[in-house]
Amino acid sequence: MQTHKGLRFILRNTSILLFILVFVIFGILSPRFFTAKNFENILTSASYIGIIAVGMTFVLLTGGIDLSVGANMYVSGAVLAVLLNTYNLPVSLAFIGCLAVGFVFGCFNAFAITKLQIVPFVVTMGTLTAGRGIGLLITHSYSQDYPPTITSFSVYKLFNLIPLPIVTFAIVVFIAWLFLGHTKTGRQIYAVGNDIEAAKKAGINTLPLIASTYIISGMCAALGGFVSISQLNRMNPNFGSGDEFDAIAAAVLGGASLFGGIGTVFPGTVLGTVMIQMIQAGLVFTQVDLYIQPLVMAAIIFLAVFIDSFRNIQLKKLERRHIMKQE
Repeated sequence: MQTHKGLRFILRNTSILLFILVFVIFGILSPRFFTAKNFENILTSASYIGIIAVGMTFVLLTGGIDLSVGANMYVSGAVLAVLLNTYNLPVSLAFIGCLAVGFVFGCFNAFAITKLQIVPFVVTMGTLTAGRGIGLLITHSYSQDYPPTITSFSVYKLFNLIPLPIVTFAIVVFIAWLFLGHTKTGRQIYAVGNDIEAAKKAGINTLPLIASTYIISGMCAALGGFVSISQLNRMNPNFGSGDEFDAIAAAVLGGASLFGGIGTVFPGTVLGTVMIQMIQAGLVFTQVDLYIQPLVMAAIIFLAVFIDSFRNIQLKKLERRHIMKQE
């Protein structure tokens, strides 16, 4: 009995245990890793992926997936550049235009998945490809530069202490945590992911709930793209490429399940996001070959999927044993 409790504890807290393990390993390998400035850099760099991963968590909770977030970032960034450089709009209006692109992406995905009943993987793979093409059409494959006012967003520190990208990430996390954990709609999203048929029988209107998660994911992707652009002040044709996999890995490493119904934004997705950035920073600190680093990140994504699958199988076995003992 004690063994089962211990195993259940480990399975339910995998993300925290992995985070501690990674933290300790890189701290031992490189003492410079344990510095306040390094932690600030890690959090700042992780902010944009973290924002995208929050939106991805909403989608994963329903048992869906959104592969279009990277292309969404690129199109949003391209529209931002056009509004600022061609039409000379104020940053505030250009920012709204950027978010509007994310909203449109989300609405299209939501419509195709809920109304046309197309599998989320197929829909978002299609919008990934189409979105990348639209972005290239807008930019003509040229890199885009942005005015200094965009860069000032990432340079500014709240109270001269906390970089604005971290503040933005924290606000997004707080709103998502509040919504998922403390509202009726948030609880219904979990119910849909756990068992959609049971949710329907309970009177939950599942289609609008599922649609809303893709809209949230789309807008988070656009916001994440804006934060990333503010840090780089430049966007090349590969911008956002592969970020969808980092976002999925961050959510899954944080405890979200690819099968739906399981996951938290805080501490889950936050830990997963920081863990991925911590590993990337640790590889640099330990001077791992630049060409090997992508292989390490690919292994991390595979590990995230494996852990999710293993965790779900083991938890179901433990639940079945518990039910049989009660009988």
